[in-house]
Amino acid sequence: MTGADWLRPDWPAPVGVQACVTTRMGGVSQTPFDSFNLGTHVGDDPAAVAENRRRLGEALGCQPAWLEQVHGTAVVEADPTQVLRADAAWSATPGIAVTMMTADCLPVLFCRRDGSRVAAAHAGWRGLAGGVLEAAAASLAVPPAEVLVWLGPAIGPASFEVGVEVREAFLAQHGDAGQCFVAKGGDKYLGDLYALARLRLAAQGITAVYGGGFDTFVDHQRFFSYRRASRTGRFASLIWIKP
Repeated sequence: MTGADWLRPDWPAPVGVQACVTTRMGGVSQTPFDSFNLGTHVGDDPAAVAENRRRLGEALGCQPAWLEQVHGTAVVEADPTQVLRADAAWSATPGIAVTMMTADCLPVLFCRRDGSRVAAAHAGWRGLAGGVLEAAAASLAVPPAEVLVWLGPAIGPASFEVGVEVREAFLAQHGDAGQCFVAKGGDKYLGDLYALARLRLAAQGITAVYGGGFDTFVDHQRFFSYRRASRTGRFASLIWIKP
């Protein structure tokens, strides 16, 4: 059954807010995109991707709004009738799912405590340093105390090796960001996307942050990982208001 092994976030979201993260299983794509690849830009058979996307909407009972993600900070209103260029989106319309595709980058889901608006962001290190989480949170248009956040599956802190320039990009904005990096030697560090996200959200006054603890790089059975294999698929994190 499609969706049987997908993830449902463990967070205190309002009853009317639905969320889901797909995994590799349940689709028709062939190796190396096996099997539930949702990305149209990775070289997979377009017919297979179309079938996987059809199964997604059918299983969840919503309309996914896809984006052209570019590692930026633009935020748009989710619109399933067109593919907008952005890395965050929001919706107050029941049945429209704000959808982020990833394969190591951090998918972040947001909602108002009253359930009247939802948002999501795609945060690789560039988007994270650029402020995509802050932009997504602002799109909810409520005080920080009224925002709930869930951090989805991303590359884990034991697997995310980066150069000194990545660490410096975060330190330039938050002096305590150094605690999110562990030196490996040779100007290399291990970066913790989850800790960086929590740090930046806390700086905005947002402390109701849940999730984390995944590592897409090592969890090859459930998740695609671009660092593990550059020719691979994409899974999706979705959030929507129940119709």
